[in-house]
Amino acid sequence: MRRVKKRLSVNAARISAGAMLLASAAVAVALPAGAAAAGCSVNYAVSSQWQGGFGANVTITNLGDPVTSWTLTWSYSAGQRVAEAWNTTLTQNGAAVTARNVSYNGSIPTNGSTSFGFNGSWSGSNPAPTSFALNGVTCTGGTAPTAEPTTGPTTGPTNPPPTGPADITVNTATRYQTIDGFGAATPIWGGTWSTAETQTLVGLGANQLGLSIVRTGISPVSGEWSTQVNALRTAKSAGSGVKILASPWTAPAAWKTNNSRTNGGKLRTDYYDDYANHLNSYVQYMRNQGVTIDVTSVQNEPDWHPDYDSMDWSGTELRNFVRDHGARVQNTRLMVAEAVNLNYTYTDPTLNDATARNNIGYIGGHLYGTEASGRLRSYPLAEQHNKPVWMTEWNLHEADGNGSNIWGNPGNQAVWNETLDDIMRTVHRSMESNWSAYIWWYGKRYYSFIGDGEAAFGTTAGAPLKRGYAFSQYAKYVRPGYQRVALAKSTKAAPLEVTAYSGGGKTTLVILNRSTSAVNNAVIQVPQNITRAEHYLTSQSVNAASQPVSVNGGQVSVNVGARSISTVVLTP
Repeated sequence: MRRVKKRLSVNAARISAGAMLLASAAVAVALPAGAAAAGCSVNYAVSSQWQGGFGANVTITNLGDPVTSWTLTWSYSAGQRVAEAWNTTLTQNGAAVTARNVSYNGSIPTNGSTSFGFNGSWSGSNPAPTSFALNGVTCTGGTAPTAEPTTGPTTGPTNPPPTGPADITVNTATRYQTIDGFGAATPIWGGTWSTAETQTLVGLGANQLGLSIVRTGISPVSGEWSTQVNALRTAKSAGSGVKILASPWTAPAAWKTNNSRTNGGKLRTDYYDDYANHLNSYVQYMRNQGVTIDVTSVQNEPDWHPDYDSMDWSGTELRNFVRDHGARVQNTRLMVAEAVNLNYTYTDPTLNDATARNNIGYIGGHLYGTEASGRLRSYPLAEQHNKPVWMTEWNLHEADGNGSNIWGNPGNQAVWNETLDDIMRTVHRSMESNWSAYIWWYGKRYYSFIGDGEAAFGTTAGAPLKRGYAFSQYAKYVRPGYQRVALAKSTKAAPLEVTAYSGGGKTTLVILNRSTSAVNNAVIQVPQNITRAEHYLTSQSVNAASQPVSVNGGQVSVNVGARSISTVVLTP
């Protein structure tokens, strides 16, 4: 469903009770003379809307005395219901909604403002509230309506038409790696994603994150394989071109030298054929459940032997296994070796053996220590033999320090700094390194893409988190099959970290601005004239918010906010 953007007056007579879509509505309140001490102005904007649901942002501006603790109330006239919220505590009783400030918001000084947001549900219509009260004092009045484009913002008043030299020049004739996708893992031990959670993670709609790879575990106990069937089947049907990567942590204990699932131990050579049959049985089982396993790893972290499920391999042993037994695993492509820091000693032997090399489709590795070891770069031997490199796991959440309850607050600076400066930066670096995929650890966790509801960390189970919105700037718009293409930057654009992609008949750019200054009126030049331009931005204060774009032939002008990640999608 196309989302419609309009600016509507709060005058009830102008609100159609049968309106099916409302993309933004504003209420600005003016007080009568002599009432300035109790004055306030409220801007209520529906930032996105989809069938049955919407997201809203609310800004309160104080026109009277400083407010140290605030409560904002309003009523819905069409049965809307509020859901998860950020930067406020939100409750609803019938039609009446109450928003209270939280400690980190602080006070509202005279002529100062504070903002919060929430998601909600609607049916039939979604008119804006007609009045608000701040600390029990009613704000009355309204603004005249102003119309905005109903087909999405391709131009905006803050961007002059682009002219002159470009700041980012895209060269679609020079092409690099083909993108396989961006993803995250299901729970490896116990549990799974619900249908709704899976749809949020892989879907392409509003407040969905667009993951295109789902990583799952291969239990050594075949009776446990059914746990993830529904989530994997949903991912395949609810997403677009979603690939499944299956990774084993260990073989059955009886096949190993230490007779244990844990603490490493090697696979006995006389069980190599049984292990190949085990992997094949998993792939065929899932296939019979309607789930294609696109990629099957031989081993998760063969260079790590912790006190949980694990198994040791050397690079030579991995080569021998895939050379002599890899062909037994059918209807999938094998991957080696998912080493902790993409240690080449675990993959070079396979790549250097023609038979072993022909039995694999992918090279995998994790990001733990990879950058420090100098391997967050292209892998020439893999490229020589046309084996795509996938980054298949990384997990970082040091921002919480001693476990403080910060993850449910999307405006938390420590969380945003870690997301932008560590995680999004390494996604960018991985793309520049010609890697074809980037897969985060668990998709559902308090520090990940959707919340898990763990009370100590303040997230709502299944609700998108700030980190998820940031990652979606890649995942949702750079789709499987796109190719990274070359670009050049001007001095003005030097602070920006940019990658560009060609695919789906579009040119897509992902732009990181980790500097503390905005780069305004940045001109992007592409080879063809542009008929449609979209710009979405995530920062500490907004989530995948649509931004104005100005178009002139093959150039567009965008404002790249400080400390942000944004995506520009250009359609000729």
